[in-house]
Amino acid sequence: MMKKVLEVRGKAGRHWVGNGFPVRSMFSYRSHPQVLSPFLLLDHAGPAEFAPTRMPRGVGQHPHRGFETVTIVYQGEVAHRDSTGEGGVVGPGDVQWMTAGRGIVHEEFHSPGFTAKGGTLEMVQLWVNLPAKDKMTTPAYQGIRDERIPSVQLNKGAGSVRVIAGEYKGIAGPASTFTPLNLWDVQLKADSQSQFLLPDGWGAGLAVLQGEVRVNGETKASGSELVVLTAEGQEISVEAMADTRLLLLSGEPIDEPVVGQGPFVMNSYDEIEQAFRDFQRGDFS
Repeated sequence: MMKKVLEVRGKAGRHWVGNGFPVRSMFSYRSHPQVLSPFLLLDHAGPAEFAPTRMPRGVGQHPHRGFETVTIVYQGEVAHRDSTGEGGVVGPGDVQWMTAGRGIVHEEFHSPGFTAKGGTLEMVQLWVNLPAKDKMTTPAYQGIRDERIPSVQLNKGAGSVRVIAGEYKGIAGPASTFTPLNLWDVQLKADSQSQFLLPDGWGAGLAVLQGEVRVNGETKASGSELVVLTAEGQEISVEAMADTRLLLLSGEPIDEPVVGQGPFVMNSYDEIEQAFRDFQRGDFS
């Protein structure tokens, strides 16, 4: 049974996050509160050109609580540092998976090398919800290098799937998750067709970062557009009409209230207010 297309979310306008990341918000929990659970938000930054400079561009220290941030870099480099002492440079193909849990403060800037040389920056940042029982878990950090991410070739030379989290055809990704989910970085060759199987009952989204596809033989989507699919059904057919890169997201829904404000996503307004109080008191890691 095919998963059906619910909508194609059109290309959003760009806005700046700090002075280093011109992003398009492909979706957020405010526009799709449950259908894409456990995923909360997806921003596509770039591709954008930056001239060499001495002053790093990016976002200074800011807090999070109640969810995880996942950064995938395609071009350029980003340097991360957080209040637990973790950090490092995230380069092309690398993934940073940060669990904010009960509270973390971090910063994200262009790396010193990229700042000095300039060049093209392209990345995505995905927010993944935590269930209520884990929202106050200890903050954690997974720095996943490109070489640790398995790549599975598609049939008939159609392309490849990098398995960041979950499984594809029995191959498991390196990321540790709190709830069952799949995060696949997919490259498709022009004029190819592929089928993907996902669990029935899991919401799914197909984020087209570049190129153009036809989903289930009828629905077209191109760069920075999001195809939202039903939870019911298992199969998705994707025809690439050009060389294409996309993220395929699917996960077991978290059937709980989602209440967010700024950098915090919890289950109630009382918990949001408590997060602001705790941060102002300096209680975050």
